[in-house]
Amino acid sequence: MSRRLALFNRGLRLFVKPRLRRTHDVETGRQDFARAARLFFRRPSHTFAPDRDDPRLTWIRTGPVTPRRLIFYVHGGAYLVGSPATHRGLMARLSRLTGIEVCAPSYRLAPEHPAPAAFEDVASAFQTVLDRGYRPEDIVLAGDSAGGGTVLALLAKLCDQGQRPRALVAFSPWTDLDMTGVSLRTNALSDPLLPPDRMDEIVGMVLKGTSPRDPRVSPLYARFDAPPPVMLHYSQTEILRDDAVRMGARLQEQGGRVVLQRHDSAPHAWPIFDGWFPEARATLKASAQFIQASFEDTSR
Repeated sequence: MSRRLALFNRGLRLFVKPRLRRTHDVETGRQDFARAARLFFRRPSHTFAPDRDDPRLTWIRTGPVTPRRLIFYVHGGAYLVGSPATHRGLMARLSRLTGIEVCAPSYRLAPEHPAPAAFEDVASAFQTVLDRGYRPEDIVLAGDSAGGGTVLALLAKLCDQGQRPRALVAFSPWTDLDMTGVSLRTNALSDPLLPPDRMDEIVGMVLKGTSPRDPRVSPLYARFDAPPPVMLHYSQTEILRDDAVRMGARLQEQGGRVVLQRHDSAPHAWPIFDGWFPEARATLKASAQFIQASFEDTSR
């Protein structure tokens, strides 16, 4: 662990985690997250353009990009907070490292719009991209936390329809809203960012009657028909560690090729902090290499 990451984790543990534990008002949480994004989430020079014809879509590119290839990136935020704007730094860096344009869908947030609203919006946005002429095999799905879970749920739907994307990358995906992972308990103290005692409350706001094992919100329980290559990043110390590990095993059981990338001590969804400690950039570089290699795979 780098010295900068150690200091960053200490700051999260002292200031951010207690704030998350005591913030019960969703609107305050949204304002805090947007403020943090402006302060902490750095980004290279890029274009960030809302779609003129469909306000659900935002397009991000950094420098020259390969035509007709796309990273379809879904932001995280526990289905309660966040937007493409809060994650523009991560997406801009991923565009620069891959030479591929990013398309980021907006989706309705809970509790005003409980599950499966987010999944429905993301699936509809993906169909819009296909309607514009992008082929599934030219698209890589990506996302972090709740967004990582959503793209995995979308992957199950696409595989069932015979519309497999090129690949998928997820950072600390939240894949089990039934909250059965052992790491929720064993990593309660080691996680520098997420307070586990808030998870039941958050799940209640997100689901509002939807089954916690509905595959649209918990892809751990989904069926995957011959999935494309998948890379899952997780931290050994985060409370959602088991969501990624078990998701990887699930995909492998169903014929998928999975690359599980473990970090020993990074905070949840750490690539959003690109520019603050070297581990974030290293994870994005590894993801970019995986994405580029997936396009070089001539077996598809």
